[in-house]
Amino acid sequence: MKRALLACAAALYLCAAAQGQNPIIRDQYAADPTARVFGGKIYLYASHDIISPVDPGRRWFAMADYHVFTSDDLIGWTDLGVILRQEDVPWGKPDGYAMWAPDCVFRNGRYYFFFPDAPSEGTGFRVGVAVSLSPSGPFTPEAGPIEGVEGIDPCVLVDRDGTPYLYWSGNGELRGAKLRDDMTALDSAPARVDGNLPEGFKEGPFVFEKDGRYYLTYPWVQDKTETLAYAMGDSPLGPFEFKGIIMDRHADGCWTNHHSLVEYKGQWYLFYHHNDYSPQFDKNRSARIDKVIFNADGTIQPVTPTLRGVGVTPAREKIQMDRYSAVCPVGTWIDFLDPSDVFAGWYVCLARPSVWVEYGDVDFGSESPSAAVVRVLAAGGGRLAIGEGEGASFVEVDLPQCSDWTEVRASLHQDVRGVRSVRAKLTEGSDVRIDWIRFE
Repeated sequence: MKRALLACAAALYLCAAAQGQNPIIRDQYAADPTARVFGGKIYLYASHDIISPVDPGRRWFAMADYHVFTSDDLIGWTDLGVILRQEDVPWGKPDGYAMWAPDCVFRNGRYYFFFPDAPSEGTGFRVGVAVSLSPSGPFTPEAGPIEGVEGIDPCVLVDRDGTPYLYWSGNGELRGAKLRDDMTALDSAPARVDGNLPEGFKEGPFVFEKDGRYYLTYPWVQDKTETLAYAMGDSPLGPFEFKGIIMDRHADGCWTNHHSLVEYKGQWYLFYHHNDYSPQFDKNRSARIDKVIFNADGTIQPVTPTLRGVGVTPAREKIQMDRYSAVCPVGTWIDFLDPSDVFAGWYVCLARPSVWVEYGDVDFGSESPSAAVVRVLAAGGGRLAIGEGEGASFVEVDLPQCSDWTEVRASLHQDVRGVRSVRAKLTEGSDVRIDWIRFE
């Protein structure tokens, strides 16, 4: 019955898609994102921050289930629904709210979903595995947790020769071991893999191989806030040599970060999380993506978090200017459209003439649109010039005085084709708020 219910739930979620800017999942909290490529698509396995309905006072890291999301272009994300709930785990505490960072891999014709949970007997955390014939589930959990693994944040590497390895964290230490061929038990004794790395609390290991090198990546606490760090080695269990920081601490003080790295269609990406939808409470996190660049020697260039994220946005869809690529350094700010419903998104405010905001990689296609539609709030009216970068505008939009959100349409005065950046510059007026721009 549970399998049937989960399948129905997944079907119901197929129509729910989120936009590709950061954060990428825009209707719920989605933390600890692990991305995998199956069948030419990206599948994103994430934990799900909520406030416990049993104990509303428990707001920190309360997670009761897992969703999976998928995309084939990194722009539109479809929620395939819940794939595993805490009450489905035979050995887990049904109200433990401890279903933290997961992972999923394919091997031997099946998909193996690894997850932490609080055990119904004893203390601490254990790691379990659930199995499915599909990357979207439903997943059937094994009767018991993996023996010899006490901790959280499982990650699995299936090496080039087919050997599987499990990695996890506990008490600020990182461990690894071979997995048995059936993926449900260890095939070697656990070993520390971070023993020769710099001091500091570590968790959330994510291990991958590229060009014969093995990368141990992990959140690493510096000044009470997590960075994303990495080390490199010549074998799956190390030893690993510390190389540096992939992503520095979040500038606004978001306490945690958690991540995965994946190659998709020839480009590497970093999936991570931030508290975009919960700026006053950094334990409700949301998934993001940014590009990763490797140097010739295999080292990783530091990644700067962006609002724009990745992917090419079709010009005929809503372009969320608040997820900008670049912005005038003074005279702009962003805020929630509705503070009581943060998932409604944001707007960007242009405070005075000459202030601008720019959104990159917009695809106008081979046939130019004829008009632009802008959703604005402009109590005093105004005028927007929309063009590419610092060049001449291709549409001028006269804004009426409007104290409510209003859609304003204006004709383009030149053809615009191909992939361009879109810059909106205020030429008249003040405190003009922009929600989105769409071309038609």
